[in-house]
Amino acid sequence: MKTVRFLAATLALTALSTPLFAKPGWEDEYDKGIAKAKSSGKPALVDFTGSDWCIWCKRLDEEIFSKKEFKDYVKDKFQLVMVDFPQVNPLPAKKAEANQAVAQKFGIRGFPTVVIVDGDGKEIGRLGYVEGGPAAFIAELEKIAKK
Repeated sequence: MKTVRFLAATLALTALSTPLFAKPGWEDEYDKGIAKAKSSGKPALVDFTGSDWCIWCKRLDEEIFSKKEFKDYVKDKFQLVMVDFPQVNPLPAKKAEANQAVAQKFGIRGFPTVVIVDGDGKEIGRLGYVEGGPAAFIAELEKIAKK
């Protein structure tokens, strides 16, 4: 019985430390994502998000990032990176500190903020929630790419 309680407690703690809205196909460690971007020769699309509390972040995920049109567009063009700041299901301290350091590096003041960076981590451009679904968001990404 003690073993069952221990396993239940361990699973509960693991669940609490794991964001509920982790996005498949997105790297959730900034440094790893930038390294992948550099090795692939693609820029990184870095989503600074409050995945479990920020209404505009949730809308960005639901209306744009989760859509086939967006996924098809970015798959060969960008390395996707998520830098999360959940409140309901907090990250482990080390990961939260790393994410905070990246947010400070880019001067992030609100969520969602999407920063496009090159393989060296140099900012190319940024945007936030864009109304109009994947087509409108992609159009904004293309404007940034032309700069």
